[in-house]
Amino acid sequence: MLSKLALRVCAAPKVRPASIITRSYQTNLLIDGKWVKSASGKTFTTHNPATEEPIADVQEADQADVDKAVEAATRAFYHGPWSKTGGYERGRILNRVADLIEKHKEELAHLEVLDNGKAHAEAMHADLPLVIQCYRYYAGWADKIAGRVLNPSGPLAGRDHFAYLNYEPVGVVGQIIPWNFPLLMQAWKLGPAFAAGCTSVLKPAEQTPLSALRIGELFLEAGLPPGVLNILPGFGPTAGAAISNHTKLDKIAFTGSTEVGLKILQSATAGGNLKRVTLELGGKSPNIILADSDIDHAVKQSHVGVFLNQGQCCIAGTRMFVEEKVYEEVVEKSTKLAKSRKVGHPMEKDVQQGSQIDKAQFDKIMGLIGKGKSEGARLTAGGNRVGNKGFFVEPTVFADVHDEMTIAKEEIFGPVMSILPFKNLDEVVARANKTSFGLGASIFTKDFSKAHYLAQKIRAGTVYVNCYDVFDAATPFGGFKSSGLGRELGLEGLQAYLEPKTVIMKIQV
Repeated sequence: MLSKLALRVCAAPKVRPASIITRSYQTNLLIDGKWVKSASGKTFTTHNPATEEPIADVQEADQADVDKAVEAATRAFYHGPWSKTGGYERGRILNRVADLIEKHKEELAHLEVLDNGKAHAEAMHADLPLVIQCYRYYAGWADKIAGRVLNPSGPLAGRDHFAYLNYEPVGVVGQIIPWNFPLLMQAWKLGPAFAAGCTSVLKPAEQTPLSALRIGELFLEAGLPPGVLNILPGFGPTAGAAISNHTKLDKIAFTGSTEVGLKILQSATAGGNLKRVTLELGGKSPNIILADSDIDHAVKQSHVGVFLNQGQCCIAGTRMFVEEKVYEEVVEKSTKLAKSRKVGHPMEKDVQQGSQIDKAQFDKIMGLIGKGKSEGARLTAGGNRVGNKGFFVEPTVFADVHDEMTIAKEEIFGPVMSILPFKNLDEVVARANKTSFGLGASIFTKDFSKAHYLAQKIRAGTVYVNCYDVFDAATPFGGFKSSGLGRELGLEGLQAYLEPKTVIMKIQV
């Protein structure tokens, strides 16, 4: 069914005039190019986290729906038009989707705000441009996937044998995306998969299904053949487990928590099937500020690195290590900046921070803030709920944090900054690496010898120097240790959806 949604996101003053958009939004499952109801007839309600009000009832997928979607994706991969679609045409489809997203950018930004609670400015000026760039980037790769001639140097050396390498799509893939950047994570998954020639069964997070379904409509409008993209809103223990356990899928790509990622990895071998797996998981990223850095710049960048997207960012630099010489200066300036951050309804003008995603996440954040207080950290800003409706949390800063405190060890996934002092480089390297995570890190210094030294020593998939939260479709993203397996974006993200095949031919018989 189509749910008639009026995107009337707020009755508060100073709301953007464009905040009211009325159209029919898709709430069905997409299977084999058709919008259908779930086999069970079950639905679930998605809510606006800024108001706690229901938005729409969405069809809830389970095992039977996953089976149908996998059958459709398998048929499309092996026998449908997609199996005969070359890289040039795959690239054209991805570019058409990018064009359509650009055309409907305002609508998609509002839909993302409604379902996710993030600030309109972030959705419009950060998320959407990156989504468009991702699809265009992989559109450019689609007709440039090429193998190479191999030059054997052992027993096959000489003229009797000829060898070459081809790259083929990995096949039918299951993709599970999170709620913090719904449109962007969908692009990170579908862009490389379709450029490579794979087909997809995709499950959006149950908190944020609406933008994924809208993108499904745009893919169909762009000419994607039936069965290539199947979208199944639902819950992790049912639809998610059915996808990760499915023996007819060739690969699973998941973004989310480390805890769930481990379950995904275990289920990838269920039924004797060894799926390819890529995981982009959690983080507790160290953010290192040296005394010789531009302090004002470092504080502003670090502020973004923690509070972007209400702190709901896996690479957030929540462990802020500051050299003792400038420690109190950084604490003071970080506190002042946090207190000036405007929190409010995400559609209001000038709002920088919207709502957390739901009550469960809100309660987790508030619980960890309470831990910070009880374990002796010095609260210099925030620490409270904002208002009594919606899941808003004050930008929170803790100083004098120790490595063994809960807020220094656990991923909070909320607007909480922990500031820790350090004395020298070797000390901060050891402390920065004293974590099971390894997704990101940042270094602020004017001394590039120190920057290179720290970048080499810190165990993380992405290291920023004098910046934070800089993303580009060409730069691979992923983590060391418990922060994941494999990479997304860049050439490495494309290769995750390709299988290398070696062919060896004897020339003379």
